[in-house]
Amino acid sequence: MQYRTSRRTLLTATAAVAAAAATAPTSAADEPDRARNRDRDRLMRLIARMSLEEKVGQLFVMRVYGHSATAPDQADIDANLKEIGVRTAADLIADYHVGGIIYFTWAHNTRDPHQIADLSNGIQRAGLAQATPVPLLISTDQEHGIVCRVGKPATLVPGAMALGAGGSRSDARRAAQIAGAELAAVGILQNYAPVADVNVNPANPVIGVRSFGSDPQAAARLVAAQVKGYQSAGVAATAKHFPGHGDTKDDSHYALPTIHHTQEQWEELDAPPFRAAIAAGIDSIMTAHIVVPALDPALDPATLSRPILTGILREKLGYDGVVVTDSLGMAGVRQKYGDDRVPVLALKAGCDQLLNPPNLAVAWNAVLKAVKDGEITEARLDESILRILQLKARRGLFRDPYVTHRGVDRTVGARSHLAAADRIAEETTTLLANTGGLLPLSRLREPKLLVVGADPASPSGTTGPPTTVLVQALTELGFAATALSTGITPTAAKISEAVAAAQGKDALIVATYNVSATSPQRTLVSELAATGVPVVTVAIRNPYDIARLTGFGASLATYSWTDVELRAAARVIAGRAEPSGRLPVPVQRSDDPTQVLYPMGHGLTY
Repeated sequence: MQYRTSRRTLLTATAAVAAAAATAPTSAADEPDRARNRDRDRLMRLIARMSLEEKVGQLFVMRVYGHSATAPDQADIDANLKEIGVRTAADLIADYHVGGIIYFTWAHNTRDPHQIADLSNGIQRAGLAQATPVPLLISTDQEHGIVCRVGKPATLVPGAMALGAGGSRSDARRAAQIAGAELAAVGILQNYAPVADVNVNPANPVIGVRSFGSDPQAAARLVAAQVKGYQSAGVAATAKHFPGHGDTKDDSHYALPTIHHTQEQWEELDAPPFRAAIAAGIDSIMTAHIVVPALDPALDPATLSRPILTGILREKLGYDGVVVTDSLGMAGVRQKYGDDRVPVLALKAGCDQLLNPPNLAVAWNAVLKAVKDGEITEARLDESILRILQLKARRGLFRDPYVTHRGVDRTVGARSHLAAADRIAEETTTLLANTGGLLPLSRLREPKLLVVGADPASPSGTTGPPTTVLVQALTELGFAATALSTGITPTAAKISEAVAAAQGKDALIVATYNVSATSPQRTLVSELAATGVPVVTVAIRNPYDIARLTGFGASLATYSWTDVELRAAARVIAGRAEPSGRLPVPVQRSDDPTQVLYPMGHGLTY
């Protein structure tokens, strides 16, 4: 595949409207006012050529099923017809003129890098085949760690809380540069990362390790580093979820959370990472489907709140980039208003991109009607469309929207990227406890190991299972290791099987996953400890597990269960790497949450 754009075709198709904007410097401060105004005028002339229907379409970023823009599998055609009323991505673009498409693993968009590149090129060809040719902004959630849509052979770097444990701005920036370069190589030029939420609530069910930690200033530094990393690689970064989703016990996918911070607490706890993202030149910011009474007494979700998005984000914080909603299919934004009102209210609040509505026809027609009825002015649409087109121009889409297989092969999963990911991961692994110097294990003293525990599904569908990855890594390091998957909720029979398998072993390694007060993982660890064989626990998601466990000799936190974190943990267990991570959140006592068991910054070394 060598779909290099014909420059004559592109420039003719857009009447040279956006070509100069595409070659403009990323930083507006570096270009003369005259040139900046000239580029803006060119984009405004492009907008003026659009029909009202085309303008409405530019606001939407939509999911679509299938590995191909024109020839998806029949099952994906059926899913598209059922949910969207079109057969393919190309039909979606032709019918609705959408400005962007979001990739999901479950929508079969991300099978492998070459397929993704072909899909991206097919989408761009469809965009440029319209009456008013406009390239599309393709996006995804590639946070890394526990949220990852593009898997191996792409490089998977440590996620946010792991990077928070490492504490290195240069590592955070390098991780984002690697991730951004590989996304750009397959045609994805908007990434919904980094997460700017400050996770101050251990019970948070939706953010957790997706956050850099509970220290607002530390999170702000790492958010800024990642913004610079992604955007230096040519990918629009997206700080999320404004005004801050870190202090909630509810998941906005299924409920409408309320954040009870005062205005002063918001300024101190939630605002710093978003301020830092804006100062770093962030291209886009994603809204949260949360209620913050101190910021909007009307109790509207932030996504639909003009006081929050226009009053605070745009006017108080001075942000003039693209504002994208979180998915409009989530329950948090659908509880107070119907699906026909949500997109209209989001635009009136100050949003630019409307992400993934549950019913595109309903949402698209609602916005169209609101403009025809005068509820939203066409000038208001033009304001958002200009921001979107300026973003597309900055990311080179008007200059050349296509990617090549050669570029994929040169960039995705590059040896230097994989080596950097392994090195960064070693800096994040956190040793929380090490009674009697149990770790590091020696292949001479403790050669026979049993690895048991949880094997959650891979975030990208391409890594794991965790117990097997740990065994493979430890075997390569000279141990005789065997795996026994006991699951997230081990049965009594499975626990008995693990206890029997522990006989004759020199050490036991238990992968734990979000241990609750009633979790049978607690029984698994205590019964294994009762065998007398030393136990090492490895918290493969939230680092809070240790507070609910007893009997272990040593305990590690990896903050995710993708291979790069688990391989680093194996090297730490074997003494091939020093544990140097530090807790980016405090771990409280399970019996008294007002007491801290392990403070933020805790971490042992050898």
